[in-house]
Amino acid sequence: MAKLYTEKPSNSNTFKPKTETIKFLLNYSKALNVSVYKGLKFESLNN
Repeated sequence: MAKLYTEKPSNSNTFKPKTETIKFLLNYSKALNVSVYKGLKFESLNN
């Protein structure tokens, strides 16, 4: 039988990212540009 993982483990840690990490990810997502041309996706960073 498959093992069910419905209970939260007793030794689980909650991870809190640093402020710098959050700022980096937000700035990256703001700079990312996705263009679609004739069914093709082109990704570019606008930095």
